[in-house]
Amino acid sequence: MSTINNNPANNNPALDGMYWENGNKVPDKNNGALTQSDFFALLTQQLAYQDPTKPVENDQMIAQMTNFTMADGIGSLNESFKGLSESMTSNQALQASSLVGRSVLTQSEEIVFSGEALSRGHINLESPADNMRVRIEKPNGELVTNFDVSNPAQGKNEFVWDGTDANGEQMPPGVYKIKVEASIAGENKSVPVNVFTPVSSVSLAGNGKGITLNLVGLGAVKLTDVLEVSYG
Repeated sequence: MSTINNNPANNNPALDGMYWENGNKVPDKNNGALTQSDFFALLTQQLAYQDPTKPVENDQMIAQMTNFTMADGIGSLNESFKGLSESMTSNQALQASSLVGRSVLTQSEEIVFSGEALSRGHINLESPADNMRVRIEKPNGELVTNFDVSNPAQGKNEFVWDGTDANGEQMPPGVYKIKVEASIAGENKSVPVNVFTPVSSVSLAGNGKGITLNLVGLGAVKLTDVLEVSYG
């Protein structure tokens, strides 16, 4: 038995290709979000089809308009905050670019010796120590030198390494490991070290990661991790 085709368009070859496929529809620019025009269209339809014997109360109408106004205002406010955030990020990146060529203080287990300038850092103690020793090592853990920090007190204790080993010979420029031990109340403890490192460049990271500083020899650190900025 043959099947009857009731669609005349299918029998007319002149109409071939004149029907849009579902995938060719014009995309919705507002992603389905209601606009102010949509709201007033709905409001007009509501007024047109309301029961004349039970019209919408004034306070209900005002409440609907107020709710839409608030929603529209919040959307505009979000856009304003987005623009403000982008502007602040750009300004922050511009300010951070002024750090290129300067040295910043960050917590690290490595210290950079440039071969030209002294390597410096801070050690912060929560309480005074009986003694404190800084140990400089090669990347493989081999000892280069160690020296004491005189009169280690509570708070910031500065130290300087001139780039020489235990025999007074000059070490080549590079990245070295640094460890600090302090004797506090008769107990030896490893304490964190903060070192100064030159900034080579600034990166504006994506995905909300903010601004990062690229340090010579140590790689990238967050701008928020910088404890102090120095000219040297």
